[in-house]
Amino acid sequence: MTVHSKLQPYIDAWTHSIESINDLVSPLAEGEWNRPTECPYWSVRDVVSHVIGFECELLGDPRPIHSLPSDLRHITSEAARYTEVPVDIRRHHTAPEMTSELEYTIIRRSRQLRNESREPDAIVRAIGGGEISLEEQLWARVFDVWVHEQDLRRALDRPGNLTSPGAVLARDYVLRALPKLVAHDAAAKPGSAVVFDVHGPLEFMRTVRVSAEGRGTIDSAVSLGPAVTFILDWETFLRLITGRVKPAAVAGDRLKTEGDAALADTILAHIAVTK
Repeated sequence: MTVHSKLQPYIDAWTHSIESINDLVSPLAEGEWNRPTECPYWSVRDVVSHVIGFECELLGDPRPIHSLPSDLRHITSEAARYTEVPVDIRRHHTAPEMTSELEYTIIRRSRQLRNESREPDAIVRAIGGGEISLEEQLWARVFDVWVHEQDLRRALDRPGNLTSPGAVLARDYVLRALPKLVAHDAAAKPGSAVVFDVHGPLEFMRTVRVSAEGRGTIDSAVSLGPAVTFILDWETFLRLITGRVKPAAVAGDRLKTEGDAALADTILAHIAVTK
């Protein structure tokens, strides 16, 4: 085996999620590809196009030369423009064209990953430019693909895989954003603690602690007398932190807060750490 043992779990989780996407969309009728998803302005076709486009970039395929329409209201930054090009270029592709390209991309990318011989800390090019470690790149792909799998499942009313290997790695990927969210973005007071008590298919509790110097850390130890406790289910946590739903739109029985109401509101106002 050429793949480093530390990288294999990421590859396995990516494989499980992207093959699940393939299984979801392969039987879809033409009209079902146009169903809206919780990704603003993106349909089922657009989400699949995004996944294909980024995997093709990692395969080293040339970027498509394509001018975006001027009326795309959600294109408000260069990063959004970069992400939209491989999506928009496929907007008129038929269902057979989409499924064929997805299957072929999975085959090619799986072969590339099977032959991966670099160390986890090898520096590679990040999507969109810049540099990143190979491990971080693979972890980011697991997160992105699994989250989009869930976007598709909600759009198609086909729930599942909320405890899959991709789910666990996606959870750990996004939990790293909580210390900055609480300590910096929400400016929680030094010495305070904020608890996220998540139940449902993937159950966990994490405490973000703010040091005397104002730096945030996260652990799984119980906190006595936290400033705020959030009690919510795993899917709601996922939808909030990935910007798929606004806090005000979450049903009251799916999100409860205890403690400092003002701090809780500030944290929720900044909770969409990825989109």
